Amino acid sequence: MQGLFDTLPQTTPEFLSWTWEQIEPFYAALETAPLTAATLDEWIAQWGRVGKHIDEAYWRLWADTTLHTLDDAVQAHFETFLRDVHGPAQIAETRLKRKLLASGLQPANFEAPLRNMQAEETIFREANLPLLIDEIQLGNVYDRVRSVQTVEWEGQETTLIQMAQVNFDPQRERREQAWRLSMARFLEDRAALNDLWTQLVDLRARIAAQADLPNYRAFRWQQMLRLDYTPDDCERFHDAVEQVVVPAARRALERRRQRLGIDSVRPWDVEIEPQVRTALRPFDSVAVLEQRIGAIFSQLDPQLGAYFQTMQRENLLDLENRKGKMPSSYCATYPNARRPFVFMNVVGTHEDVMTLLHECGHAFHSFEATHLPHHEQLRIGTEFHEVAATAMELLAAPYLGADCGGFYDPAELVRAQVEHLDIMLRFWPYVAVVDAFQHWAHTHPQDARDPAQCDQRWATLWGRFMQGEDWSGLDDAMMTGWHRKLHIFRSPFYYIDYGLAQLGAVQIWKRAQYDLPGAIQQYRAALALGGTRSLPDLFAAAGGRLAFDVTAFSEAVEMIESMLADLETQTG
Repeated sequence: MQGLFDTLPQTTPEFLSWTWEQIEPFYAALETAPLTAATLDEWIAQWGRVGKHIDEAYWRLWADTTLHTLDDAVQAHFETFLRDVHGPAQIAETRLKRKLLASGLQPANFEAPLRNMQAEETIFREANLPLLIDEIQLGNVYDRVRSVQTVEWEGQETTLIQMAQVNFDPQRERREQAWRLSMARFLEDRAALNDLWTQLVDLRARIAAQADLPNYRAFRWQQMLRLDYTPDDCERFHDAVEQVVVPAARRALERRRQRLGIDSVRPWDVEIEPQVRTALRPFDSVAVLEQRIGAIFSQLDPQLGAYFQTMQRENLLDLENRKGKMPSSYCATYPNARRPFVFMNVVGTHEDVMTLLHECGHAFHSFEATHLPHHEQLRIGTEFHEVAATAMELLAAPYLGADCGGFYDPAELVRAQVEHLDIMLRFWPYVAVVDAFQHWAHTHPQDARDPAQCDQRWATLWGRFMQGEDWSGLDDAMMTGWHRKLHIFRSPFYYIDYGLAQLGAVQIWKRAQYDLPGAIQQYRAALALGGTRSLPDLFAAAGGRLAFDVTAFSEAVEMIESMLADLETQTG
């Protein structure tokens, strides 16, 4: 078997040209090879070599589709790979998982990966593979629709991502004009997105039925390896947000209303900074953004700075916004290369700074876990992936000042910190809206396939959680907000992850207030565990707690509001 595996390409770009006929013999050799205590480590290592190539090929080709949403050849290449290589590989991977589980053998530090394999094996159905490919392709359609949404603004074609800059303009009439123009453009695609959604609801219901599960939520729960909490825990999360965070977010919006001197906070008022003549403009080019973020990381921790320099040197950052590029941000991991790739759409705002910190937290997670010997040990729950990212936003915040190589003078730094904490308070209620909507949609598919009922459900949830914003007269824009949330179409049920992670990140941040080096050391040690521990254990290793309860939210909100009060005294 060793001789065969010596013929594998060293890099995945070389592997991309291989057909399934070239790849299948490696899986066949593993399936027929003896699996004993003596051969276990070598068998898993060789399996991981093939698996890393398959996973990296998937992520490289998928990333290409997000970079070039209008390139039919790129889209076709990915779809061909899904059908001709990835699908057969999933069948072969499942056979190997079953072989390992049946053996009763357990490599060192492999308890969590074995539990994941068992969950995946339970829901695997070969008949679902074409449907899962269809689901990905429909997600690509969503990306294409969103990537070409532009308007004419001040004589130029402008993407809706770029239009977001006007949200920070001190002139209220100009903000409103830009907001209404953007919403009108969104609504032009209302029928197309409704049709796409109906296809997705039907498709996902079929996937669940073929897996012998009552609904798509049950399928997705196991597919996402959510083995440490239940949908009922999400309901507890929603209730705690309503009880604790909604009043705090309402207080924040009332402070904003008073400082802006307006009768009510309209959607175009939620991002402008009160009593400030100009918006924060932290950088004017991607080069400046990268240079200053690099300086921040180097001061925060030299190793984190070195990781970022590696990403710059190896062209692992694609940050500029342009037409035809998926309007979002993410970090993908290339497991064979042992490298992350960060994708963004920056336009020069403070939000861009925070998003790059966030995505680099994901990237650092990839770097820290690469020492683990087995591919399956790198399977990390999305909730803790988001802890790595969200905590980085808070840990790096003290270094955003120009005196640390960052972006802001002292007064601007206070403004930036206030803005970020204010957004955090308002984010938890939005997470609850998105998550609760998805629970309803995928447990009531017959209702959810009717876009009018989706609009009504979103409006009801918006009224429950997003209190303090005045959307009067803007019903169409408000109730179609679910169209503008990529995750609902692209990554179903991937949203409460952000809310749980933000709660864990605030707990890590609490220690950082009196021991920043210790908090960073503990954070990095937890990231280095990869996927070798349960989700609660990973949270605990980082200095937090996986929580859904009123007590945890009360402690977090109290800390944020206390910090806001201190900072706002500095703004006068």
